[in-house]
Amino acid sequence: MQVRPASVFILLGYCLVCALHAGAVELTLSVTESNTESIRTVVEDWESITGNRVRIIATDNSSTVTMDRIRTELRSGENRADLYMVDVAWTGLIQEHLADLRPYASGMEKMHLPAAIEAYTYRDRLVALPLFLDAGVMFFRMDLLAKHGVPIPFTWQGLTSAAEKVMRAEREAGNPNLWGYIFQGQPYEGLTCNALEWIFSRNGGTIMEHDGTVTINNPEAVEALAEAASWIGRISPEEVLTFAEEESIAAFQAGNAVFMRNWPFAWNRLQADDSPVKGKVGSMPVPRGSPAGRSPGTMGGWAIAVADASPHRAVAAELALYLTGPLGQKKFCIVDTHIPSIEALFKDQEVIARVPMAVLEIFMSTVSRPTAAAGNKYDHVSRIFFTGVHSVLSGAENPKRRSPTSKQRWSGSAGTAGNKSGKNAWHPEYGVATTPGGDSCTSDGKSFIAGGQT
Repeated sequence: MQVRPASVFILLGYCLVCALHAGAVELTLSVTESNTESIRTVVEDWESITGNRVRIIATDNSSTVTMDRIRTELRSGENRADLYMVDVAWTGLIQEHLADLRPYASGMEKMHLPAAIEAYTYRDRLVALPLFLDAGVMFFRMDLLAKHGVPIPFTWQGLTSAAEKVMRAEREAGNPNLWGYIFQGQPYEGLTCNALEWIFSRNGGTIMEHDGTVTINNPEAVEALAEAASWIGRISPEEVLTFAEEESIAAFQAGNAVFMRNWPFAWNRLQADDSPVKGKVGSMPVPRGSPAGRSPGTMGGWAIAVADASPHRAVAAELALYLTGPLGQKKFCIVDTHIPSIEALFKDQEVIARVPMAVLEIFMSTVSRPTAAAGNKYDHVSRIFFTGVHSVLSGAENPKRRSPTSKQRWSGSAGTAGNKSGKNAWHPEYGVATTPGGDSCTSDGKSFIAGGQT
């Protein structure tokens, strides 16, 4: 791997900083299971430089499951790790338990994209350093589209038609296991990301606005979810309702789908030497809801945070800076096909060689989850949303009645929390959305009001 002169000076400076800490220290780093091996390759470099040792703990790949465990762990004061790999969507939920890394960074944070740093900044405290960026990507079987004369679709309607045509032809030719489209349909944070893309692509908003106004109750959102529900059993298997990222990749890699929505890291898996679909896959932005609609991928990303209660906070901060710095981030992104947050790496030829430009270009059009609007209650907002979406997809609810878009699901009894629009608003203290004079809904989204169509 080529190292540029500027990176050498950064590394030398970093080594001088590390030399100030005499004696080896053992740190514990909590990382999602799917990223364990790629993180380990970078950690080993740091270990050889500093003489310190790092024990890696693998956590569940589900962002929601991992969030619950880490939040419980940090709140109890019995954290098992010095450092945590954290999702951008829920860093705010645990930020009070994380160390401010700005004093340790000494300006190094400025090499990252400003938006990436802003995402992890709370009241001027930099509670995590970005490891990589993410955005939803649509992967497709180039060979099957070409075989059946189907053009690459750029709308959801076009994708549905293309999936049906290829699936029907392939099944008639003796491939009964092929489906048209798979995605992350399990009721967890990944489904929030998928559904937000469906809705935003139809100009249906982002669930709630910056002022806390809930805007999900609109015809475009209803139409988007109704269309998604129609895919189940038609172009998507019912099993997709249990799929997270890894299950989706496994099915697509086995040759059982024409289209798959996932994240950029899937590219290397699909192009691996032992992959049955190597050389047969293309990537494109998430489809638009209409020819005049938008083509968004939900913005995501993960970072490295240091537990404020760590007995080795300064050394842990050094590891965080190395992992997220130019050398560590470049190696990590190349190994696992992630998108760097350091702007200079977007022009690095070794990074470009591993990450298709089509994937990099996806960052020109993304949609963010309402993490800032919901604050430390985002967890509740997302759970209400993905629980309701899953109910619609499974057929338990009609998207035009008591669905994630309905007023009933988002109404509560806590008042309007300062929202003067007269519309549904997220209440920052009670953790419920409210409509003036409305009835209540539990924060887990499981209690609904029976009655008429909204």
